[in-house]
Amino acid sequence: MPFYLKKCQLFLALAAASMTSLSSAFVQLRPCPSQSCAAPSTSTTKLFISSWGVRGPPSRWKEEDPDPEQKIQSYLKPPEPVAARANLDGTVLVSGWVNSKERTDQTIFNFLNNEESAFRFEKIVAFVDDAQFAKKRLISRSSRYSGLLDKLDFVQATAPGALPTVGQLQGVTSWVANAGCDLAVVEQVAQLAHEANVKNVAVLVTDAQNIDDVNKAKKALEAFQGKENLKFTLVAVGAITETPEGQKPYGLADFGTLEAMLPSNATYSRDESLRVLAECLGLESAANKALVFTEVDNVNATEAKLVKGLREGGYTRPQEIDHMISKGPKAYEKAIEDYKTRTPSLTPQDEWLAQKQKELDESARERKERIREEYEAKKQKEIEDIAREWAKREYFRKATSGDMPYTEEEYIKSVWERAMFEGDLKYRMLHGQETDERKELAEFKRKQEKKKAMMLERAKAELDEVLDEEDKLVKAGDGNGDDDDE
Repeated sequence: MPFYLKKCQLFLALAAASMTSLSSAFVQLRPCPSQSCAAPSTSTTKLFISSWGVRGPPSRWKEEDPDPEQKIQSYLKPPEPVAARANLDGTVLVSGWVNSKERTDQTIFNFLNNEESAFRFEKIVAFVDDAQFAKKRLISRSSRYSGLLDKLDFVQATAPGALPTVGQLQGVTSWVANAGCDLAVVEQVAQLAHEANVKNVAVLVTDAQNIDDVNKAKKALEAFQGKENLKFTLVAVGAITETPEGQKPYGLADFGTLEAMLPSNATYSRDESLRVLAECLGLESAANKALVFTEVDNVNATEAKLVKGLREGGYTRPQEIDHMISKGPKAYEKAIEDYKTRTPSLTPQDEWLAQKQKELDESARERKERIREEYEAKKQKEIEDIAREWAKREYFRKATSGDMPYTEEEYIKSVWERAMFEGDLKYRMLHGQETDERKELAEFKRKQEKKKAMMLERAKAELDEVLDEEDKLVKAGDGNGDDDDE
């Protein structure tokens, strides 16, 4: 015994020394205070499996490689702060809005005044055709509560529909312009912003489905080329609708390319277009880019899945739009292709082989099951043969003594349970299996006595029930007889 303990303690000490990197999965015990230890120990370290089990803590579990096409959150990283442009303070001028009686056009001003955005403008100038009319539209209770009224200023155009002059742009650091569907206005905005030393420009082009000449679109963009210290963003959308902001997912394409040409029925939400325009003004990833935004109606489209995944993943609108611009569907599709390369799907040949292997496995299981059933049937028959022989011997022994009121078959049927017990016992003895005849026989008799007692109680209960029914019938008959006598 001491030698065995020494050997075990030596093994444990070596195991603990070789697993120091897994210290969190094991604990170190204090030396045993008892003096009854059988042998001196060379180490006080004992090995214990932690409560996490043999796999260790969850931090060490190897994560499965999920399919990004099926689980988009495995592709998306947790939201992180996005880079904002410089010079988003000072004065911003807004042109092309607050000229219609149908709406107030306050939405774009609210976006530029949002305290949670990257904008830190001290003054927001509304460049309008009619200053008095614009004041009536924008000076409201909501503008007062939001602080917009403290920053708002108005400048009237020299003529209805005119753009601001270079003099009116002096001191302006950012310019948000609504060009409508006129590409000539886009070129003029680029030239005026350059001459007035404006730092950031965001231009909205609506009804872009009417632009059918790619060369004209390219020419409009060339007006922004070579303008140092000027960062621009052009956002083009289809026909304006009153759909609520964010209700539909969207796709992106580069303005001035064949892929960006919109169909004649293309539409886009007004509030969503203003949201996209404002966020692009603040994003560094949108600097010096011209983008066409299109609504996506197909929920199975890659763009729709990606936008939905970004919103479900907790991305804010600036983070969402930044991801769509900087990475977009192409990066997502590449991640899907990379996954398919790492874990290729089964080819028809692989599926055929898998099916054949399945058939072989099923055949093997069926064969094993058939062999087992044949063995059990053979075993049962042999036990029954032994049991019948035992019952016949018992019948002959009792019949010769003269005390046998049954025929052979009747007697065999009456003692069949005991005969099967003797048959099973004899079978196991013949096949070298462990048996204890005296103990097993005593257990068998105990169970038989218990069974008889239960049967007796059941018979007694049934007899009592029958007697109770007879008593009820007798009482009912007596009652009817009394009525007849009366």
